[in-house]
Amino acid sequence: MYGIGIRRVATAMVTASAATLLMTACQPGGSPAGAGSSPSGAPVKPAASTSTSSSASPSTPSSPSAPAASATSGSSTHTAAPSTGAKACGLSDLKAAMYQAAVRPDGTGTGAAIVEFTNVSGKACTVQGYPTVAGAGNGSPEKNRPLKVTTTGGVSTVKIAPGGKAWTKLTFVQVQGEADGYCKSGATPASYPTLVVGVPGAGAHQVALTDGVIAECDDTVTVTALSAAKPS
Repeated sequence: MYGIGIRRVATAMVTASAATLLMTACQPGGSPAGAGSSPSGAPVKPAASTSTSSSASPSTPSSPSAPAASATSGSSTHTAAPSTGAKACGLSDLKAAMYQAAVRPDGTGTGAAIVEFTNVSGKACTVQGYPTVAGAGNGSPEKNRPLKVTTTGGVSTVKIAPGGKAWTKLTFVQVQGEADGYCKSGATPASYPTLVVGVPGAGAHQVALTDGVIAECDDTVTVTALSAAKPS
């Protein structure tokens, strides 16, 4: 009899356990027992999502970015300096000649001379500035005697076309009197068969007067800037 009673109790306990499992499986959401609940049996709230939704509060607008610079912007915005379209004259580009000026100081010496530079190259070139002047002792440019230069007139760039000319005028302290003459300063007059005239950037040119020799006092000379206008 005791065995029958024990079997009935065991059967009842198994039946109760099966019922409990069935009720748990039928909970809303079908979650297994213990899932989604705290140890106390109270429901556990879902954890907040760590992803950011597109419907989140709008972010602060960023300032508009500057337009990207073009790769060619540097060259396209560069403005070249104005140009004459011609290179500076070189030594071989010019041929020099010298003759007495029509307007010159009174006296028996040369007084003043015009130096004429002709562009003998096949292309235009430019000159600018005040020439230097030296007397060539015994006609030798290696024995130059530089003259003290006083400049006059404004400087400009002179573009000389092929066959074109530029000029400068040299005015000396005139020799006075007859024969060898004399200098008002008391210095001894000097004479030079040729002069060496330096053009800025275009070398030194040895020139002789077409009529006579250079005679001057005090080894000084007044020089005009190179010009496209022929002086008198």
